[in-house]
Amino acid sequence: MGTVELPVVVGVDGSDAASDALDWAAEMAGRRGLPLRVVHASLWERYEGYIPGTAADRPAERLHSEAVLAAAAERAGRRVPALKVMTDLAADDAVTALLRAGKSAEALVVGSRGRGEFASLLLGSVGLGIAARAQCPVVVVRGRPENVRGGMNRVVVGIAERERQGEQEPAPPSAAVAFALREARLRGVELEAVHAWRCAGPEDHARPEDHARPGNHGRPGNHGGRGRHGAHEEQGAREVQGTRAPQEAREAQGGRATQGTREAQSAREAHERRAAELLDETLGGATAAGLPPVPVAHRPVEGSARKALLDASAHADLLVVGARRRQGHFGMQLGLVNHAVLHHAKCPVAVVPVS
Repeated sequence: MGTVELPVVVGVDGSDAASDALDWAAEMAGRRGLPLRVVHASLWERYEGYIPGTAADRPAERLHSEAVLAAAAERAGRRVPALKVMTDLAADDAVTALLRAGKSAEALVVGSRGRGEFASLLLGSVGLGIAARAQCPVVVVRGRPENVRGGMNRVVVGIAERERQGEQEPAPPSAAVAFALREARLRGVELEAVHAWRCAGPEDHARPEDHARPGNHGRPGNHGGRGRHGAHEEQGAREVQGTRAPQEAREAQGGRATQGTREAQSAREAHERRAAELLDETLGGATAAGLPPVPVAHRPVEGSARKALLDASAHADLLVVGARRRQGHFGMQLGLVNHAVLHHAKCPVAVVPVS
């Protein structure tokens, strides 16, 4: 019994952004040898409750929906000749219709915004909602035209610390890494793996007393019945001590600062080693037996994951990130980094569920 071919599903609404998503989805389906399913959601079907039998009887909303699907199918066929294209007019809102289609899809592809005067908000209402809840990988087609067209010859994948496996044997790649590897292999391009890490600065390694202000080492007291000679000697001793004390304090503080710098450097080197090991462990599939090798660039970056991935997106055709799904949790399951790249990346973003 052969395996079932799951289609690549794309949502269309007649907008320019949806056309970009359609082109992207058609090429993805063509590379993978899969059919393309084009979905247009129209609540009119649900509210009307019946389908007129003749074209003359069809209301404008129905005619518009049919025209959107027909134009999309024709465009996809021109984009990738011999591609099998299916169309689906869904009687539901866009998010519900696409989430349902995603249950039996290789991937869901949507544009970054849609039609209407609130187009800039549609990523939050459609693309963001789908990326947060879909059971399959979701690609939001956004970014600069040169990145969308695939002119960078590079796929970027973000590697999170929690993906690291503490086993002796090489662990299989995560779903996000496997998706990125396959895309890079099918495209014949380089895979760049980015892992961001942070290291505490020298001030974080200093002792608490380093931050205290040096106080007086000899507070003048009541000399009582001491003689003038003894008082002068004591005052002279205090003056000598007062001269040496700041110098000794500065020398001690400088020594501790040097030690703190050495500790910080040692910690930074340890972080760099762990980041390199993490990238080696998670990218074993790049040389999987029986598959063409994928050139891989390991890029550990000191700093925030948000900035590292957004910087990497500027020279990528696709940015792949994982989204952990928690069983029994039905809310928006996206972290802050995923939100940032979905809104600000310079290239299309694939969000891959990680169980």
